[in-house]
Amino acid sequence: MTEKNYFELYELPLTFKVDELKLKKKFYELSKRYHPDFYVNESEEKQAEILELSTLNNKAYQVLSDPLKRIEYVLSLHDMLAEGDKYVLPQDFLMDMMDVNEALMEMEFDHDELKLAQLSTQIDGMELSLFDELKRNTDEFDQKEGADSESILLKIKDIWYRQKYLMRIRESLNKFRA
Repeated sequence: MTEKNYFELYELPLTFKVDELKLKKKFYELSKRYHPDFYVNESEEKQAEILELSTLNNKAYQVLSDPLKRIEYVLSLHDMLAEGDKYVLPQDFLMDMMDVNEALMEMEFDHDELKLAQLSTQIDGMELSLFDELKRNTDEFDQKEGADSESILLKIKDIWYRQKYLMRIRESLNKFRA
């Protein structure tokens, strides 16, 4: 069985913002339709097929109901993400991250609650700025009908990679707090 597009499975338009109510409704509908208990008297092949469809339904719901996973999925549908892809982050972002990483390294030797709080506030601001930028671009993509969508997707891809980087920084900050 070929992997079915999750948006098609749920009969939803390919957008970054999905109708949560329609998504849940379709998930429950498919969960009932493909529940393995209803097929216990069927052949092994039919049971295997139903189990595969049930698994697909669960996986699709996990991806489409999570905004970050949905972004990654939409980007992958447009061939914007490849396994082992070595994405090059913008130079100015990398310079900012170099400063943040230096501050984190300094905290390993000299734990300072005030510096930790300042660094956390700085990361909060960066995350908020990225979130706003992401929202603008995903809204723009969802409102356009294919025109210039590739350039918008490239911007979203860049934001997605920067967010992933900041999540790793956030994890390091949380370790210092613990």
